[in-house]
Amino acid sequence: MDRIRWYLDEVSSLVRQLPERQLAGIVERLLALYDTGGTLVLLGNGGSAATASHLVADFQKILFLAGGKPFRVLACTDNIPTITAWANDVSYECVFAEQVRAFAGPGDVVLAISGSGNSPNVIAAVKQAREQGAYTIGFAGYAGGRLKEVVDECVVVPCDNMQRIEDCHMIMGHVIFWRMWEILRERRAAEATPA
Repeated sequence: MDRIRWYLDEVSSLVRQLPERQLAGIVERLLALYDTGGTLVLLGNGGSAATASHLVADFQKILFLAGGKPFRVLACTDNIPTITAWANDVSYECVFAEQVRAFAGPGDVVLAISGSGNSPNVIAAVKQAREQGAYTIGFAGYAGGRLKEVVDECVVVPCDNMQRIEDCHMIMGHVIFWRMWEILRERRAAEATPA
């Protein structure tokens, strides 16, 4: 039991260190993206791939229900035939970059998730996104790795344990989506209230 409590305390301590102002700024950026009809593209490997896929469900479905208009969101992790075709025929390093080439443009946002911050295919996707004029956000751990150096902004979980980093990345995604949901509901309620 003591070790279970230790793990929970470790995650709680990391969550308390997350940068509230930076997360609030990301909320504002993604609300603006939602309002203008831009596209949010998410990507990551392994557990981070699952985080990207999970967050699409929250951002796309629940924000539509809250705001009454669709949010254009996709994860480059979700099309296995596309991923394996690029990996087999070209290289695994380009599996996300080529999808970013197709889906992200000026004014769009690419959210790249990498626990180590050093995944070559994530770095390649970020570079492609920036070439195309998209704004790039990184979720990383450790000291941020190469991801911190190539994105427009990076939220780094100051930890060297992959599972606790991934726990915090999911919480960060949920905090951002939840705050957007709250704001969209408030807006909709205000619009429905007679003057």
